[in-house]
Amino acid sequence: MFQLKKQEGKRRWGMLFTAHGDIETPFFMPIATKGAVKTLSSSDMRQLGAQILLSNTYHLLLRPGMEEMKRLGGLHRLMNWDRPILTDSGGYQVFSLSKTNKTTEDGVTFQSHIDGARVELTPERSIEMQRVIGSDIMMQFDDVAGGDSSRERYEEAMERSLRWGARSREAKISRQARDDKTKLFGIVQGGTHEDLRERSARGLVEIGFDGYAIGGLSVGEKREDAYRIVRMITSHLPEDKPRYFMGGGMPEEIVYYVHQGVDMFDCVLPTRNARHGTLFIWNQDPSTIEWPKVMSSIEGHEDQSTFYSKLHATNEIYAFDEAPIDPFCDCSTCATTSRAYLRHLFSVGEVLAQRLATIHNLAFYLRLMKELRK
Repeated sequence: MFQLKKQEGKRRWGMLFTAHGDIETPFFMPIATKGAVKTLSSSDMRQLGAQILLSNTYHLLLRPGMEEMKRLGGLHRLMNWDRPILTDSGGYQVFSLSKTNKTTEDGVTFQSHIDGARVELTPERSIEMQRVIGSDIMMQFDDVAGGDSSRERYEEAMERSLRWGARSREAKISRQARDDKTKLFGIVQGGTHEDLRERSARGLVEIGFDGYAIGGLSVGEKREDAYRIVRMITSHLPEDKPRYFMGGGMPEEIVYYVHQGVDMFDCVLPTRNARHGTLFIWNQDPSTIEWPKVMSSIEGHEDQSTFYSKLHATNEIYAFDEAPIDPFCDCSTCATTSRAYLRHLFSVGEVLAQRLATIHNLAFYLRLMKELRK
């Protein structure tokens, strides 16, 4: 399932085995929330070298729906993607997107953000939808506390997530075929409270999952608090199971978390920034970066983007700049597109601008992970 091949300090290199292919760790998952990475095709993702994509149970439950997804033969077939897929359970989206929701011990009843229809999502239904999607890695259904919650609310959500984690695992086992290689991850909750995080981790390990995610960070807390929690929590997670930081983050954050023993990442930043004209570019040939020096800079609270910069393609200073987007990048955008042309496309509202920028930003993130795997 997961093979730890090498470790230096906390930093790890390994291999995660799934039904749709083996994945080298650490790795980054581009976000295909509704079955597509915005502006890109499955063929684009293969050409970029993406090992795995992330899709979302909440959105796919609402459209096309569970029965429709069954008829379509699952998400791999629908989107013509033959590599692994991880699905989020829908817990965060119920919290963040629903106009109204009611949480009970059984699950969450919420109002669809699309048409206002009332929908019920329980641990069992979340697992069933993820099974219908054909997920290679499922996430437990969890109770999500807001970033400004009280300690009491964090504790309540953490304890309920443990109970829902046990139900998620039971639901998976009860429907699992003998040769099913699908994996289920538990989610560590507890906000920025170290004792709650430790209780959550210990409880999840006792239940027993195929991997463990760190949830509830990158939601507005100070970066130092997120760093502190990750430093602490990895020591409470099994070394022979993959560790997944959910929803983060900036390139320097990923570098930091990799050096704390985290194996898996996802984030909307590369695609969202691209659509608004902000591109991540290398300050030097990425193959020459000395990561220990980068880590020293991060830990010393110095300039945390020493190895990259941001290029704002909509800026008029690029109106006549014929240089490539990033001279250290070999993606198709950088091979064919000048800064002047990209700036022009954004200025006239051409959707091609978003596509070209998205290709580059994902190439940057995927190259970052490739370099961190060396």
